Amino acid sequence: MVDAADLGVLDGAALLARRELSSRELVEACLARIAERDGEHSFDGDASSVNAWVRVYADDARAAAARADELLAHGEGGPLCGIPVALKDLYAVAGKPLTASSRVLDEVPARDCDAWARLRRAGMVLLGHVHTHELAAGGTTDQVGNPRSLGRSAGGSSGGSAAALASGTVPAATGTDTAGSLRIPSAFCGTATIKPTRGLVPIDGIVPLAPSLDHAGPMARSVQDLEPLLAALAGVEPPEERRPLRRVAVSPRVGELDPDVADGLERALVALYLVEAPPPAVELHLGETFLDLLTAEMLAWHRRFDDRRHLYRPSTRGFLEHAERRALGPAEIDAIRRRRARDTAAWRAWFHEHRLDAVVEPTVPIVPRPRGSGYDAPFTDGAEVSLTHYWNWTGFPAVAFPSGVGRRSGLPTSVSLIGPPGADWDLLAAAAKLASLVHFVN
Repeated sequence: MVDAADLGVLDGAALLARRELSSRELVEACLARIAERDGEHSFDGDASSVNAWVRVYADDARAAAARADELLAHGEGGPLCGIPVALKDLYAVAGKPLTASSRVLDEVPARDCDAWARLRRAGMVLLGHVHTHELAAGGTTDQVGNPRSLGRSAGGSSGGSAAALASGTVPAATGTDTAGSLRIPSAFCGTATIKPTRGLVPIDGIVPLAPSLDHAGPMARSVQDLEPLLAALAGVEPPEERRPLRRVAVSPRVGELDPDVADGLERALVALYLVEAPPPAVELHLGETFLDLLTAEMLAWHRRFDDRRHLYRPSTRGFLEHAERRALGPAEIDAIRRRRARDTAAWRAWFHEHRLDAVVEPTVPIVPRPRGSGYDAPFTDGAEVSLTHYWNWTGFPAVAFPSGVGRRSGLPTSVSLIGPPGADWDLLAAAAKLASLVHFVN
């Protein structure tokens, strides 16, 4: 028999609906799996532990599962009722600590963030908070071990979310994404995610990194499991009709790739309807411009902690110090935002002109790097964010999902489908079909 902790969202929901499994049984299986596989829950982690979880709310989860079972017994509750979920330690939960995996932040919010409030109303059961790269400021989460290889990075900043999924301790999780923080850990841990169209999922009540670049979204073990999670987070019903991806171009931004990543991309390309399109008339690399906007917005929010600057990890403190050295004024920030608007408009026009449904690119050009140096200095994650960050700049949706395990490294690889704003549901359907057509061995 399948251990209940190994069930995905849709499979678990089907068993719950048929009353062949109770939410209490599912929660107990996940709690047992956390105790078995996660190791000691700690701030810094250790070489022998996954350490995805910051805090586990076992008693609350059992009580929520009992309430979900009552609803299900009366034929009530939606498709996610009784399904356990992990929240990135940026998502406010009323009455629970919120620390952003940092010694700087230690709050107990009075209200839920909007995203969790929606999942709670859908009947999901909160198991606990999972680690983030400190305050979401990096593409690694080095206190967390990659379940595929503990000595490798789990990616960031939603590294705890992806590691919790990959270690089989929870079927669903949430994350945030400012420069790739949903997609990088999903790529490194062999899981799936969608960075939704900007604004589709509310970010109110979530600890920000750079508010105009931040996105919130779901994470799961498979693409198919993302759809009900995104629907709940967005507060909408998914459309019944989906537009198939008939015209897909290889992203003009793809450069040098690790050989295993290149193999994974090739496996995806052979299953897609590919067309050629000249690059759009924009700079394909943002250079310092993206970093200037991110760090300026980050500094503005973090001013409230100036008296605690010594408590930050070195890399996070380095982000703030960079922004202070740059000291950009309102006119310079406005110029960056105008460029961003022009670039976004140019990409929209490019999709329309060439009748493109999506572009495809590797999610990350490298396989997971050795774990351990991501907090030593800022801006050491250039390879991790090199492809992902551009789609935060434009706000376009991107679905990232496994493209297999490298035959050289034995580590996961991933591809992404990116479309114009509003294409979220089409991309999810296409990614699910692609994953079913191509045997992406994990």
